[in-house]
Amino acid sequence: MKKRLDLRVDFAFKSLFGTHGNESILAAFLNAALRFPNEKKIYKVQLLDPHFNKENQEDKRSILDVHAQLEDGSRVNIEIQLNNKHDMEKRTLYYWSKMYSSQMKEGMDYGELCKTITINIVNFRYLSHIHDYHSTFQLYEREQKLLLTDMLEIHFMELPKLLIKWRNKEVDPREDQLVRWLLLLEASEDEEITQVLEEIAMQEDQVLKKAMDEWERVSQDPEVILAYEARRKALLDEKSALKRAEKKGIIKVALGMVQKGIDEETIIELTGLTKEEIQELRQQ
Repeated sequence: MKKRLDLRVDFAFKSLFGTHGNESILAAFLNAALRFPNEKKIYKVQLLDPHFNKENQEDKRSILDVHAQLEDGSRVNIEIQLNNKHDMEKRTLYYWSKMYSSQMKEGMDYGELCKTITINIVNFRYLSHIHDYHSTFQLYEREQKLLLTDMLEIHFMELPKLLIKWRNKEVDPREDQLVRWLLLLEASEDEEITQVLEEIAMQEDQVLKKAMDEWERVSQDPEVILAYEARRKALLDEKSALKRAEKKGIIKVALGMVQKGIDEETIIELTGLTKEEIQELRQQ
């Protein structure tokens, strides 16, 4: 199996889906993700500047992975996250609000603002109370479930949940195009997925074939590989830092439980720490 870039790394994802010349690939993914009826099918997308205006310190870190505009003016942002920073709902609302408000120009009427969509592809289980891998959120009245407006739409696509369904043969990329595109993100580490997608690409899906050919091409580009490896290392460092912070928080909680005299078995069950780690805390 040829070594290809891991498309779950945001730099590699953007190289395939957010690069000028690959708009047809992005359009195909969005048609699958947003499940528009045939009469509203996306044929053209325009890639937009991924940077927000630097109005404050937070904005300096606000660079969208893929920022695009559809033919009807709708704005779409696709974000891919390898690590769970435990702030996804606030992050996605912030990005959504920046995209929505950035449309407003001097002299514009509010009625001219267009629908704004955020798609979050995450490589971890995020919505534990929802079984499906694809969830869509909008603004509804709490009791009667009436839609206030369709201007806001936020999607979460959880890759671990999809992989479980794939292994259990509950989804079929030959029948579901969104499954097809999301499995492509996992294909760098799964030869079976790659073979299935290559068959589909050769037999029926020309855009998928274009995507796989382009993926192969960028995976051999020395400049792309250099930038990709730097970004991948940064994400691994970030993951390690998050784990250290999480472990530190768990140890702090466990120490409090030790000081309150809670039995060892309960502490192990609730924190996941080992017996040796708890004994060390007792000596502090």
